[in-house]
Amino acid sequence: MIVAWAFAFLIEGASGFGTPAAIAAPILVGLGFKPVRVAILCLIMNSVPVHFGAVGTPGWFGLGQLSGIGPEQLLQIGGKAAIMHGVAALVIPVIALTFALSFKEVKKNIVYVYLSILSCIVPYVIAARFDYEFPSVVAGAVGLVLSAVLAQLGVGLAREAGEVRAANEVGLPALVKASFPLWGTVAILLVTRIKQLGIKPMLTANTPMVEASLGSFGDLSLSTSLVVSIQNIFGTNTGWKYATLYIPALLPFILVSSMAFLVFATDRAAVNRTVSESLTQMKKPVMALFGALVFVKLLMLGTAEVEANTIIIGKALAGLIGQQWQFFAAYLGALGAFFSGSNTVSNLTFGGIQYSIAQNLGLNPLTILSMQSVGGGMGNMVCIHNIVAVCSVLGLSNQEGFILKRTLVPMLIYGAIVGVVGAFMMG
Repeated sequence: MIVAWAFAFLIEGASGFGTPAAIAAPILVGLGFKPVRVAILCLIMNSVPVHFGAVGTPGWFGLGQLSGIGPEQLLQIGGKAAIMHGVAALVIPVIALTFALSFKEVKKNIVYVYLSILSCIVPYVIAARFDYEFPSVVAGAVGLVLSAVLAQLGVGLAREAGEVRAANEVGLPALVKASFPLWGTVAILLVTRIKQLGIKPMLTANTPMVEASLGSFGDLSLSTSLVVSIQNIFGTNTGWKYATLYIPALLPFILVSSMAFLVFATDRAAVNRTVSESLTQMKKPVMALFGALVFVKLLMLGTAEVEANTIIIGKALAGLIGQQWQFFAAYLGALGAFFSGSNTVSNLTFGGIQYSIAQNLGLNPLTILSMQSVGGGMGNMVCIHNIVAVCSVLGLSNQEGFILKRTLVPMLIYGAIVGVVGAFMMG
């Protein structure tokens, strides 16, 4: 609960984009849990905080592009989404735990489990009433501290007969050093993601520093913050952009890893072995992700005359279901996350459709948009991008289908809960 729930909650709030599962999973494997079960656990857990992931990006960017959706509406959407996620959190984390532990073991410690859940959910729902960017960061930080303290005190945790709690023999300096990769990653994520600190704009500036023509392939540019972009690809309006310093690869992962080698005084042989094993693990996932991205892009391509396949799918579903749409809106959001690998992209793709459906059916548009974004969050469980990423980090091969089959059921349960809660909030 500390690692896969509270810690991942904080990481999602700071970074998003599948980062929490990729960070939490190796820690749990290091603690002795089986890799495949850990992958399932972390994927399911990384759903509740997603609407406010990456400092609220799925909300203010994914839905803020819609006409008529301003700060006031975003706050209302976030408040509704937090309640929907909060209700689902009373069930989903418990289901997730049963994939890594026996039901008997979960049941024995259920008091602690729910105290840990509530330590995140209560501040999450409260914070969402006042802000649409930081609820997951605030809730994750509060929940992480409370979950750790409760565990240290043994509150709600079952003890075996004759068990004696070992004294904590690890000194604070040793603990700080050992956990450097974790707190160093979180610190850099927070500093670079909170726009009020002024660093985020420096890492994402698009002002061209170098420009070059690639002929019919497009126009290449490199900004002062190393944002690489190609525009007018093959003479179309299609473009591509990569924020080298902002995408969580160079910062914080490669930087923190490099610093960790120095902090732990790692010898050259160990460094070479680590780099070699990492590159080997990346080969197959990179090819799988490349194919998945091409597939997603093809589904999302469209023009003013020809609608994209994703839009056609959305309209067909709405036409088929009609007035009962509030019970299915979240599943469309999940479908978008499954296709694209991102709640933000799901909201960008289907937000306008959901808004139009709500108006045509006489449903509350803000509630439907909340359900769309919550659906995108629960879609993280089945998102092939996240599954491939976690498998890559854990060195798992040919387990994607096995994992997908098991995360699908909790996702369906999640959607049913959201549908019922959304129906009550539709007024």
